[in-house]
Amino acid sequence: MRPFSQLLDGLVYTRSRNGKLALIADYMRRAPDPDRGWALAALTGQLDLKTVKASAIGDMIRARVDPVLFEMSRDYVGDLAETAALLWPKAEDQPAETDDGSLTLSMVVGRLHGIGRAEAPAALAAMMDHLDASGRFALLKLATGGLRVGISARLAKTGFAMAFDLDVDDVEQLWHALHPPYAPLFAWAEGHADRPDPGRTPFFRPFMLAHPLEAESVDLDDYAAEWKWDGIRIQIVGTGEETRLYSRAGDDISASFPDIARAFTGHAVLDGELLVKGEFQGGQAASFNALQQRLGRKAVSAKMMNDFPAFVRLYDILLEGEADLRPLPWTARRERLESCIASLDPERFDLSALIEAPDFETLSDIRAGARDAAIEGVMLKRRDSPYVAGRKATLWYKWKRDPLTADCVMMYAQRGHGKRSSYYSDYTFGCWTQDGELLPVGKAYSGFTDEELKWLDRFVRTNTVNRFGPVREVEKSLVLEVAFDSIHDSRRHKSGLAMRFPRIARIRRDKPASEADTIEGLKRLIQ
Repeated sequence: MRPFSQLLDGLVYTRSRNGKLALIADYMRRAPDPDRGWALAALTGQLDLKTVKASAIGDMIRARVDPVLFEMSRDYVGDLAETAALLWPKAEDQPAETDDGSLTLSMVVGRLHGIGRAEAPAALAAMMDHLDASGRFALLKLATGGLRVGISARLAKTGFAMAFDLDVDDVEQLWHALHPPYAPLFAWAEGHADRPDPGRTPFFRPFMLAHPLEAESVDLDDYAAEWKWDGIRIQIVGTGEETRLYSRAGDDISASFPDIARAFTGHAVLDGELLVKGEFQGGQAASFNALQQRLGRKAVSAKMMNDFPAFVRLYDILLEGEADLRPLPWTARRERLESCIASLDPERFDLSALIEAPDFETLSDIRAGARDAAIEGVMLKRRDSPYVAGRKATLWYKWKRDPLTADCVMMYAQRGHGKRSSYYSDYTFGCWTQDGELLPVGKAYSGFTDEELKWLDRFVRTNTVNRFGPVREVEKSLVLEVAFDSIHDSRRHKSGLAMRFPRIARIRRDKPASEADTIEGLKRLIQ
C-alpha cells in the first residue's frame, strides 16, 4: 500500500498538471501487476468498493480514542478519513507505526471485494493496524468510495499513456472494452502483447471541446451559431447490437438512462446534449435541476423515467456505420446528421437548431435576450472544422450568457479538501423571507482569490456561533455577492430554490446584512 498511498499524497499536494502527470507515469512504470491496474481503476473511478459507511468509521475510531478528542480533531481537520487515519492508535503487537509492505493494494482490493458491510469494520481495523497514517487514509478512501485527489479520469489515462509513450486517444478507444486490473492493457503498453482489440464493443471517443469566446466578434460567414443547452454533453455509441451512453469524462451512464439507450438501435456515434422534458414547457427542455434527479443513479425506476422523461438534442455525428466522419467539415457532418435523425424516435431525439442571424451584432442581441431555463449561451462552430479531440483554437467557441447576481448572507462554512483542508472555503449562503427569516439558497467554494480566502477563513473562525460536526454556523453579518448562471424551483431545498453554478463574485463588506436580497426577489429571476 505504501507506493499507492505515496502517490495519493503526491497528487493531493501537487498543483501543476504536469507534476501530477509525472507522478502517475512514474507509479505506472514502477508498481507491479496487478497493483498498478487497481490503482488506475481507482484513479479513473472504475473501482467501486464502498464497503463501509462514514458512520461506521466514526464508530471505529470512537471505540479506540477519546470521543471528545476525536470530535475536536475532526472539527479541526475537516475530513473524517484523514482524522481517523491520523488518530488511529498503534496496535499492541506493532513495534512501529510503519507500512512494512506486507499489505499490497491488490490484497486490500481483494479483501474489500469479498466482504459485506457487517464484516467491513473489523476487516478495516485489522488492515489499518498494519499501515502508517498515509496508508490508513488511502485505505479509508478506497473503502468509502471517496477517492478525490484533484484529477480527472482523463488525466489519469493521460498519465498512463505518458508512462509508456502511447497516444491517450488510442488508450481511450480501448478503455471501455477492458476491465480492471487491465492486464492486457499493461502487457500491450510494455510491448509484451499485441494491442487489445475492442471488436464490436461500443467504446468512447474523445469529445471535441470549445474555447470561451474572447474576441469582440466573429464572422458568421465562417461560423454557424446554435444554442448551448444546459444539460450534460453525452456521446451515443451504437454498434447495431449494443448501445452505450458516455459522459464528457468518458463515464458510462447507460444505467442512468436506459430509456435513451434502448431507443437507439443504429450503428453510429452521435454527439448531443442530454435533457429532460419540462412539464410546463410544452415538452421542451426543462432546467438542469430536473435532469439532476436522474444523474448518478445505478438503476432508474419506471416512475422516475415517467416523471423525468429524458431526450437528446443532437449536435454532431462522428461515425456512421464503419465510416469515420470526423475528418469531414462541420457542414458535411451536419448534412449527414440531418439525414440520420429522420430515422430516430422523435420522442427521444431531436436536432439542435441553428440560430439565424445576419450579423454578429444581431446574434449578440439574441443571446442577451435568452433566459430560457435550459439555455446556457451560444455555441459558434467554424463551418469547415473537422471533429478533433480536445480544444483546438479558432474551431469552436462557447459564448455563455452573462451571469445573474444576488447579494446573499453567509450562514455556514466548512473546510475544503486537499490544499484547502486547513481553510474554511465552502460557504452556504441565504436570502431573507418576507418574515425576516434567512433561508439557504446555495453553496459556493470558488470565485475568490487566495488572499480573499484567507480573509474569509479568519471571518469564519472569529464569528462562529455554533458547530455541527465539521460545519460552523457564523454570525449573519457578511454579505457575499453571488454570481450564478440560472435559478430554478427546487423541492429539495427549504427556500424552494436551487442555483446553477453559484460562485462568489465579491465580498460586500460595505453592505449591511439586512440589505441583502430576498427569496421573493430571487423567484422573480426564474424563467
